[in-house]
Amino acid sequence: MAPPLLPQSSDRLPPAMCPPTQRATAYEPHRGGVFGLPAVPASAGEARRTVRELLGEWGVTPDLREDALLITSELVTNALTHTTSEWIVCRLHLTGQRLRIEVEDQNCGHAQPARRRPGPDDQNGRGLMLVGMLSSDWGVDDTPQRSGRVVWAELPSEGRETAEPAPPTA
Repeated sequence: MAPPLLPQSSDRLPPAMCPPTQRATAYEPHRGGVFGLPAVPASAGEARRTVRELLGEWGVTPDLREDALLITSELVTNALTHTTSEWIVCRLHLTGQRLRIEVEDQNCGHAQPARRRPGPDDQNGRGLMLVGMLSSDWGVDDTPQRSGRVVWAELPSEGRETAEPAPPTA
């Protein structure tokens, strides 16, 4: 099975500047990064290290960085645990208003990711619940070629907007 699509270079993308739109009142820089990882347990730690480095370079606040690291960890772990993908791809997009984290897998799982309601003694099932609590929005999309699935979460760059958003609809 072919790995998910990557840009021409699999290295981190340099910060990109988006031109202002007609309605924009202020120029808003955009930063983006993308990296691919093999679908092995050690990749969760590598994803956290890479995201920590990127967000540090971008000057992201410590609180937002910690939330982003936890979300990245949960999304990557879910892709590793619940799919039989050979590769995963992580993408980060930062604008002045939000940070978007995406984890693409090869859609080899049997079910769509969904938030569960684990019991007090359950050892699993809290990942997407945490993602929902820390993010302002999250969801699941198929890739345009339907060769994979992207699970994403968005965080406001100025801090949390809500304590618990409604779960996405499939």
